[in-house]
Amino acid sequence: MIVPSIDLMDGQTVQLVGGKTRALEAGDPRPIALGFRLAGDIAVIDLDAALGRGSNAPLIRDLVRLARCRVGGGIRSVQAALDWLDAGASSVILGTMAKPEILQQLPRERVIAALDAVDGEVVVEGWTKGTGTTIIERMHALRHLVGGFLVTFVEREGRLGGTNLDAVAALVEAAGPAKLTIAGGVTTPEDIAALDRLGADAQVGMALYTGRLDLGDAIAAPLISDRPDGLFPTVVCDEHGVALGLAYSDSESLRTAVRLRMGVYHSRKRGLWIKGASSGAEQTLLAIDLDCDRDALRFTVRQTPPGFCHKDTHTCFGEAHGLPGLARMLAARVTDAPKGSTIRVSCGRNCSKRRLSSPTREPPSTSPPRWPTSYTSRSSRWRGQACRSHRSRPSSTHARSRSAAEPGTRSRARCPMRGARRRRRSRRRSPESCPLCCVSSAPRSCRA
Repeated sequence: MIVPSIDLMDGQTVQLVGGKTRALEAGDPRPIALGFRLAGDIAVIDLDAALGRGSNAPLIRDLVRLARCRVGGGIRSVQAALDWLDAGASSVILGTMAKPEILQQLPRERVIAALDAVDGEVVVEGWTKGTGTTIIERMHALRHLVGGFLVTFVEREGRLGGTNLDAVAALVEAAGPAKLTIAGGVTTPEDIAALDRLGADAQVGMALYTGRLDLGDAIAAPLISDRPDGLFPTVVCDEHGVALGLAYSDSESLRTAVRLRMGVYHSRKRGLWIKGASSGAEQTLLAIDLDCDRDALRFTVRQTPPGFCHKDTHTCFGEAHGLPGLARMLAARVTDAPKGSTIRVSCGRNCSKRRLSSPTREPPSTSPPRWPTSYTSRSSRWRGQACRSHRSRPSSTHARSRSAAEPGTRSRARCPMRGARRRRRSRRRSPESCPLCCVSSAPRSCRA
């Protein structure tokens, strides 16, 4: 798999050769992240913070809201790492601070240890200081404390000369349960496919920015087709994970889909097929994933109405159900609701104000109930009387025979709702009851 890289310096996307010379400047990283996020995680490295001469933190906070980002560069404390995780980073990359006493205080699965190496020796502090330790020695010491390793061959970084495939097999074994990502010199789809077969991901920067490597080809590099026509089955899902249908892809359709950020497939009848080009039911491409066997794809898309199916349903398996189906129905009612629909009323101009100012139901009070002076029910005989659950207040008729009633005295008056309740025991109890028991304005049965 590929992990596109965005290196930041002075607020701009840059690429360095050998970790020192600025060879390329690509400008604002935000639109770059929107394209790169189709591949999955993006590695965002703050070179200014790593070199101790500034920070691009505000810019990185924008990026973590746009895509899944592994954030690294200049993270030298536990609190700084936690702050980035809280800000939305999928994981943090620690270099100088990748020490056992630090890693033990962080969530293992969300920490990547960066091992930058020059000729096999681990270097720290922005690739400026050697440690005298080899990569494998460091991996053995840290592999049970991190979720992944990022190994960068600094001497190959940015040179487009290929990576050190001979060393990868030993590094994958040394990583143990942690996932390994290789950076430095990855240039071609063949490099990515070879790393994937060895069990490592490829972090790519310079080759993507210079056009030597197309992002669509990079995503498809590990794929293997067992079909005579060489196509890849593609499961199309919406953003809720609901399967919309099955399509097919090839190298050309993948490149076009990534370039346009739309649902583009290979039709076995028509060739290149841009979904919605004729029907209007377009798809915004959100992510591309490969299955574990590398012989199928999953497109995550945002589908526009009427839907994916040629029968104008949301999916080829009928309309969506559950929460996704409800969300689609509500969205449709807001824009095209029948006359008198409550959806149209609830989404009016003052909806938020009315909802915020409307009274909310409070928890039951522990203070004595407030007795109504009169209450007219189906039985006109009951006026100001309490049911048996409210024995602290005598009925008005009982009070006439006694000048006063002591608190707690049991009322002899009969709640007219009791008989109705007894006659309807086999029926389902209504949530509406005695006005002394609940807030309902239309009593039907008494709890007492």
